[in-house]
Amino acid sequence: MSRFDPEAVGTIDLAARYAVVHSGCTVRTILPASPDPATMNALFVVALVTLVGALALIMIGISIYNRLVTARNRYENAYSQIDVQLKRRYDLIPNLVETAKGYMKHEQETLEKVIAARNQAASAAKSASKNPGDASAMGGLMTAEGMLGGMLGRFLAVAEAYPDLKADTQMQQLMEELTSTENRISFARQAFNDMVTSFNTLSETFPNSLVAGMFNFRRAELLEFETERTAAAPKVSFS
Repeated sequence: MSRFDPEAVGTIDLAARYAVVHSGCTVRTILPASPDPATMNALFVVALVTLVGALALIMIGISIYNRLVTARNRYENAYSQIDVQLKRRYDLIPNLVETAKGYMKHEQETLEKVIAARNQAASAAKSASKNPGDASAMGGLMTAEGMLGGMLGRFLAVAEAYPDLKADTQMQQLMEELTSTENRISFARQAFNDMVTSFNTLSETFPNSLVAGMFNFRRAELLEFETERTAAAPKVSFS
């Protein structure tokens, strides 16, 4: 064996694989012990479980995300049916007013207010169609529809005082269409609200709420108004 050299000890890299052990006046080198197979197996199992768990969480997250997207698409599609009906309704109202003008010559203010309310509701419906379920858009539409419903109610109440108008065949046809469209919009609104409720329930339950929050799935607003009418309105001109 070689004699102990103090200067040689100072040059030994402490990070090297071999350890220098000083024993008496001699220097011995010792190889590192082999890894314990049990420890290696345990580390492998931990790594495998961690990987599998991470993959499982990712797959669950993807599944929840897809379900949220599907639910959102369903209520947006349901709203599109309401939008179609409302547009047809807005086409019908001017024809009612045009028909009534020939009989209600002294009710111009009422007729103008009906048209103004109709235009406001049409504008609100256009905004709502761009973002169905949005609280602000739905609130604006419900308010505008409430005003329009009130003005239509006043218009129909005034029309009761004009027997000739009530007997007019054009007016009767338009009133029948106006009545039938209320049922159509009512059914479409109910379908929309059912889809919105399903989406809200899905997005607010755990752990779905975590994914909904991460990807900004916001709570959708119900559409609640009673006067819902629409139909393909014929073009009428009363001279």
